[in-house]
Amino acid sequence: MVRILGYKQRQKEDGTNFYLLEVQGGIEMVLSKATGQYYATAKKATVSTTFDEETCKGLIGSEMSGKISKITTEPYQYTIKESGEEVTLNHKYIYLPEGVESSEEKLAKQLEGAFA
Repeated sequence: MVRILGYKQRQKEDGTNFYLLEVQGGIEMVLSKATGQYYATAKKATVSTTFDEETCKGLIGSEMSGKISKITTEPYQYTIKESGEEVTLNHKYIYLPEGVESSEEKLAKQLEGAFA
């Protein structure tokens, strides 16, 4: 399950507006490489919609079935808001409806089967 946290307005090339829902998955425990301690985190992603702003506002706090999945991308530059540090990333997080697997997840399962 993912929870709808908020929404963002964006503009298409033709100048018309549309809205993205901001969604967040469940809590995950991750081991810090720097400290060796576990910390709680949650993956976030955005989902395009055909909804108007009022509908998006009304959806905040509701849950939808599915998950947030990490996928590999071409490297790109990202600036960390808090520190201003610029880093190179080669992944992003996407929302996947329940029962749908990313191509990377499918490949991982195929590889698991090949070595079982």
